[in-house]
Amino acid sequence: MSDVERALGDAWTDDYPWEFLTKLTELENRMGGHPGERRAAELVVEGFERAGARNPHIEPFDMNCWTRGSAELALTEPVERSFETIALPYSLAGDVRGELVDVGHGMPEEIDEKDVAGKIAVASTTTPKGSRFIHRMEKFGHAAAAGAEGFVFHNHVPGQLPPTGSLTFGDEAAVPSVGVSKESGAWLTEYAEKGATARLVVDANTEPGTSHNAVAELGPETDEEVVVVAHLDAHDIAEGALDNGCGITVVVAMAHLLSKLDLDTRVRVAGVGCEETGLLGSEALVESLDTGRVRAVVNVDGAGRFRDMRAYLHGSETMRSVVETVSEEANQPILLQEGVHPFSDHWPFLKAGVPALQLHSEPDGSAPGERGRGWGHTHADTRDKVDDRNLREHAMLAALLVQEVAAREEIPRPTPEDIVANLREQEYEEGMRAAGIWPEGWN
Repeated sequence: MSDVERALGDAWTDDYPWEFLTKLTELENRMGGHPGERRAAELVVEGFERAGARNPHIEPFDMNCWTRGSAELALTEPVERSFETIALPYSLAGDVRGELVDVGHGMPEEIDEKDVAGKIAVASTTTPKGSRFIHRMEKFGHAAAAGAEGFVFHNHVPGQLPPTGSLTFGDEAAVPSVGVSKESGAWLTEYAEKGATARLVVDANTEPGTSHNAVAELGPETDEEVVVVAHLDAHDIAEGALDNGCGITVVVAMAHLLSKLDLDTRVRVAGVGCEETGLLGSEALVESLDTGRVRAVVNVDGAGRFRDMRAYLHGSETMRSVVETVSEEANQPILLQEGVHPFSDHWPFLKAGVPALQLHSEPDGSAPGERGRGWGHTHADTRDKVDDRNLREHAMLAALLVQEVAAREEIPRPTPEDIVANLREQEYEEGMRAAGIWPEGWN
């Protein structure tokens, strides 16, 4: 039996991934900059120590720490009625009153068709079938730019689940903004048609804080390296089991596997903080590295949640070859996703010219929470949604993929022109500019 077969066989029955996820989801409030996030970083370091990785340690970095307070949303006319709601991260604190305006899915053209100035815009978390993807930040940014005094984001998944999600990449947003459930959203859109008015009150605070990345090394001491990242933070309203407890568990379990495999290049493994509040941990990690020596980044965000792995190639034909090679040799399906997107921890690396691969997973559509973001960013993101077999198997696949990436002698680096063309092909530019995340100096 080869070393690879022996390592994979041990991983097949390993209880540690489930034990690690259990400890992680027992922590309170893994929101960036809060004590639970620091403890999560310590757990990841312990996982890297178990793997026998070199120099496992925590790297602190400064950030803007947002703390969620109370939020209220109440109709004032034609009836007096309150709805359960939660503030969206980086929402401005405030007390606003105005007419409700239903802007549908929050598509830019839908917002432009309505007069939202001085009013409270109500938008869905989903987008029309067949349309380009519209991120929450674009919907909010476009509504705020059009003069909305408040923003209400209603879920498209049933179950009385108000959604959360950061409005900006690390800075305080322009107007008070909240999430409400699908069921509340149905009432609000109906009331909006009647010209109803509402009061929106948000209590929240943004102040200087400290977040933490957990970092270690595996493999030979080479000049170049492959970086593997997964975010360890989560929204404070839930356990963060799916987003991204599964992903960081896969990385910790993968590190244990990689320590038993032959690697051609040094692999730096990192659990990063503050993904949910602006990719701040991966930004800090990029700033600490010589990116000219980073051969590639593998971002594990979404792997381990569902049965089949999905690989985002981010414009790299070499990554396509890597995934196809491992899929064939392991006799395991790995679905391919074309195109670049800026909404996870590979993005700071990609902006720096580092080729990127993101490992996600594909829902089968059988459960209502699997549509779109699904249970993520709601109170329902809990450990009971996780199948520990997926954690083990995706850790095995991730280890094989990283080993294959580390074996590639040359991976062509994307240029800003390549990335811009890809983003424009997918119609991302308008939304990124509206959200304020289009890179400075890019035409």
